[in-house]
Amino acid sequence: MTEYTATVTPTERPYAPEPAAARPASLSILIGRIEEAVEAETHGLKNDRGFDLQSSNARKGRCLYELTRAMKGIGEAALLAEHRDGLIRLRETLARNEAAIRAHMNAVNEVATLMRNAIRHAEADGTYSAGEFGWGR
Repeated sequence: MTEYTATVTPTERPYAPEPAAARPASLSILIGRIEEAVEAETHGLKNDRGFDLQSSNARKGRCLYELTRAMKGIGEAALLAEHRDGLIRLRETLARNEAAIRAHMNAVNEVATLMRNAIRHAEADGTYSAGEFGWGR
């Protein structure tokens, strides 16, 4: 006689949320990883000309995804009470990162403006253009 055993596919398994006791520690670790990723990006923007911003953005995106998953089922009051110090550090880290990104974007804008002006100057042949008389505006 053959014994029949039912197999359960992953889609049929009931969702079992992570136990509440396991979440705070993992959330603390996750906040630390986010800080680390943001600090690495800030350092890279300031000090490394070949910094891979695309990889950094992908890493931060994964961290955001993990944070969203970890936050499910946690009340705001519990989150603030247990992770206040980590969240304050993260906010400060993000503020430094924002300043570095703004500086980087301003530098890119300045270089683009210099290049645009150099191209315009190189293309000018010394004759008057319609723009010189206000017609090209």
